[in-house]
Amino acid sequence: MTQLTTATQQAAQAHALDLLSFIDASPSPWHATAELARRLQAAGFVELPETDVWRVQPGGRYFVVRGGSSLVAFVAGRAALADTGFRLVGAHTDSPGLRLKPRSAHLADGFLRLGVEVYGGPILATFTDRDLGLAGRVHVRDSSAPHGVRTRLLHVGAPVVRLPNLAIHMNREVNEQGLKLHRQNELHLLFAIADGQGAEAFGQWLAGPLGCTPSDLLHLELLACDTQPGTLWGPHQQFLADSQLDNLASTHAGLQALLAVEQPDHTAVAAFFDHEEVGSESAAGAAGSFLQDTLTRLAEALGAGASDLARARARSLFISADMAHAWHPNFPAAYEPQHRLLVNGGVAIKYNASQRYATEGEGSARFIRACEQAGVPWQSYVHRSELGCGSTIGPLVAARLGITTVDIGAPMWAMHSLRESAGVLDSYWMYLALGQMLQVG
Repeated sequence: MTQLTTATQQAAQAHALDLLSFIDASPSPWHATAELARRLQAAGFVELPETDVWRVQPGGRYFVVRGGSSLVAFVAGRAALADTGFRLVGAHTDSPGLRLKPRSAHLADGFLRLGVEVYGGPILATFTDRDLGLAGRVHVRDSSAPHGVRTRLLHVGAPVVRLPNLAIHMNREVNEQGLKLHRQNELHLLFAIADGQGAEAFGQWLAGPLGCTPSDLLHLELLACDTQPGTLWGPHQQFLADSQLDNLASTHAGLQALLAVEQPDHTAVAAFFDHEEVGSESAAGAAGSFLQDTLTRLAEALGAGASDLARARARSLFISADMAHAWHPNFPAAYEPQHRLLVNGGVAIKYNASQRYATEGEGSARFIRACEQAGVPWQSYVHRSELGCGSTIGPLVAARLGITTVDIGAPMWAMHSLRESAGVLDSYWMYLALGQMLQVG
């Protein structure tokens, strides 16, 4: 274990507390993007609407939002784009979970329940017997808004829904066979006793905090969220726990790294995408055109043509920042024995021969050098050969842009649980490594 100074330990803990604050303010991808925008604007970044003509100055600090849930921010380089290229970090704003169906409220045996769809690959059992709130965005009728529709963020942080478990007396094999939940029949969230009310009672309740009438609710995009705040844990508070560490921990590190960038010659970019957990195939996803569109328009605004942009991309590096699977001593058979990631052991560089991770030799070597320069320990990760390997936005961006790429992540336990855990030091080291890459590259 690396010997740490008191100053480093204090800085790491301060970073971890800010990370927990960021996550707790971001219960949905739309909230996460709004929090990113808020922090960027507070640091002097200027928003560039996609519908406007862009005016970009060398050294300027800007950001673009698409779909309310994806954001690209950048610091324009001082030198010619074709001669320096981009240093990019990418992460994602979404997490696996339970999302309400458009017509979710329904009556069943005297109870008002909310129907859900499974988004991505959550550990469903972790949603049972927890205090759940609701978060997301609501589209409301408003004649004074463009197209007559106003979009409102909603976060009900109090426990308002629940997924109670079945008692062991009716499920005697649960400890041996594991909890199995039928996605259509057994995931309905309990909301209220009907007490003579119909399904419209949910809309009436929802209209209250939005300050509108139920008839003005045009469309809901809501998900179940944990109401328990994030926390540090362990005898020396060396660990942290919260929802959505995958991947808001990387998003937070990328944001903080970009905020620390000081007038680089190259252009530093941080891209945060929605829909990674369901394949990224969307207008706001990493497989869509958002990042490519942004880089093209940025180049045009700086007076660089198509050939200059191609030269810039050839000089660029993309760091795909997602979380990584930490070694769990209770389950040693689940891991590749030569690539055990230790919590608080350093940032992981992720490799996969089938390109589920996009790390290539040059990208890996450059990231190792950056870690050395920043004083950050690093580890190597490979998934067990007989187990299916998850993927990241790395291969998608690498293929779309033709940019040298490295996939990295902070080690964590219980990935895709409603309550995940990671190391305080690893989160801080991720920020330092990304900062070194964006500033120097």
